[in-house]
Amino acid sequence: MDAEAEDATAGGPKAPGGRRRFVFPSALTVLAAVTIAVWILTFVIPAGTYKRNADGRPLQGTYHREAAPGGFLHRLGDLFLAPVNGLYGIRDTVTGEVAPDATGALYGSAGVFLFVLAIGAFITVVFATGALDRGIERLAHRLRDRGALLIAGVMTVFSLLGTVEGFAEETLGFYGLIVPLMLALGYDRMVATGTIILGAGVGVLASTVNPFSTGVASSAADISLGDGIGLRFVMWVVLTAVTIGYVLRYAHRVRATPGRSLTGFLPGDRELAAEAAAEPPELTRLHRAVLVAVTLVFAFMVFSVIPWASALTGEADATPYAWELGWSFAQLAALFLVAAVLIGLLARLGEQRLSATIVQGAADFIAPALVIVLARGVTVVMTNAKIIDTVLHTVESTVSGTPPVVFAILVYVVNLPLAFLIPSTSGHATLAMPLLAPLAGFADVPRSVVVTAWQSASGVMNLWVPTTAVVMGGVALAKVGYDKYLRFVWPLLVLLTVLICGFVALGALM
Repeated sequence: MDAEAEDATAGGPKAPGGRRRFVFPSALTVLAAVTIAVWILTFVIPAGTYKRNADGRPLQGTYHREAAPGGFLHRLGDLFLAPVNGLYGIRDTVTGEVAPDATGALYGSAGVFLFVLAIGAFITVVFATGALDRGIERLAHRLRDRGALLIAGVMTVFSLLGTVEGFAEETLGFYGLIVPLMLALGYDRMVATGTIILGAGVGVLASTVNPFSTGVASSAADISLGDGIGLRFVMWVVLTAVTIGYVLRYAHRVRATPGRSLTGFLPGDRELAAEAAAEPPELTRLHRAVLVAVTLVFAFMVFSVIPWASALTGEADATPYAWELGWSFAQLAALFLVAAVLIGLLARLGEQRLSATIVQGAADFIAPALVIVLARGVTVVMTNAKIIDTVLHTVESTVSGTPPVVFAILVYVVNLPLAFLIPSTSGHATLAMPLLAPLAGFADVPRSVVVTAWQSASGVMNLWVPTTAVVMGGVALAKVGYDKYLRFVWPLLVLLTVLICGFVALGALM
């Protein structure tokens, strides 16, 4: 362990002079503080409710005040049980309060919690086979003499993985491969950084079925994961193409005029470039079989969640086709657990290693799963105090008079600072959607557009904020400097914002 690592474990790295540098709190700490702050506000914000339709959605103009339920000790109990209720709290069919021992429907996020652990196990098993890493290495080596095609190819693969499964932190393992390759082709380290961070990041930004953003947000908004997938797919194609074009433009400029590089070239870069000439091993039959199996699993997931009748007819209430599955998080969790086992058997990991890998994968994803639970616990505190409808009523008059296009863009703008404070997409979704989704009905905007606007805001912020390990770890591994990365990426962020606002406005109009 080096000195900085020791400082980090002792409470954060130290600045010159022995003082500790400020380290932004983790998402868990932020949500714990938010829980306490919201609990305090329940004594200030008056209680009230809307009348609701058969689907449980609030009816505009029916808000009325009610007496605040319970006294101080009762509220203190809600705060104490918030994480528990966030996992498996039951909403009482009579009182509407959420409690672990109530009788009614599940209100906690147990289904999403298990789903996150299941997909964590699946992803970890896939990486344990070495097939995905080897496949990307082979792609990069095959295109090594065609720089533009290499950049576009790697970014497309990363973006595809980002849009279907939230490929982000996993990119940190590819700097050792991509940086030497880019240097060998006459590019600088910023090209490698942009290829990796922006390639995967734009996929997450324009997520189609990414379970950690679109999935969690759709669940919190009480809609299907497949709702709005058409708009999101078009967004993914366009935004990915624009991002690739932006990186290629910079890469061409640096290759033609090295002096225009934002990072320059470090001692030893030529040696790194020489190492990139080594050819990686060929894909084995086993690797190919694993890659095909992974593709089939994600393709089946997409098929299982899309409301095909509504998508093909354009009618929101269309009768589902007989072959539609209409799967939700319970079935998807089972799918990824079974798929993890099958891929482990296919790759001949062995019983001991496969079991250990599945457990390790679930353990690695416990942090985002707990973030979801804590965020749901905040909603439980607001629900039991009956202040959610009061907050909705406060903005109802404003939203009701807002054109759908303006409302959709406002959802994007409002979520930008929230994404800075809570870089965890799943935690941000679970916290924001219970408030934003009902507002969509007041503005006559589909909830799927709210989900799209929300995830776009989260995705844009996570391309640059210093609170995410993907960005800070990436620039550290590439040795480019965070300030130089910001200088490189800010024009793209502006361009993406303009395009996103156009897409969510189009979704609101449709």
